[in-house]
Amino acid sequence: MRISHITTHVLDTALGRPAAGVPVELHARNGQDWSLLASGTTDADGRVNDLGPKEVAGGNYRLRFDTAAYFAATSTEAFFPEITLTFTVADGQGHYHVPVLLSPFAFSTYRGS
Repeated sequence: MRISHITTHVLDTALGRPAAGVPVELHARNGQDWSLLASGTTDADGRVNDLGPKEVAGGNYRLRFDTAAYFAATSTEAFFPEITLTFTVADGQGHYHVPVLLSPFAFSTYRGS
């Protein structure tokens, strides 16, 4: 399995299990615009380990989670149809893991390890 420079993990805290099947996009900022670098879907463990390039340059990046698709697949009414997280990669070194804790009416995130 290839591990990319930026990874994510989505946990459904309402159900107490990984959120499998969440579509995720990784974008990079180019001036005022955003460019799609990669896309993927969370696996049975709620992870996307092969999202984007093995290395990225310093700059601003964005992860977009299509939570509407996930909640529709689980027949769950939810408030947030998508989650968009913007973050800065300081120097392009190291690994950036961005987990999301998800429920139908709330979410939280942090920089993981």
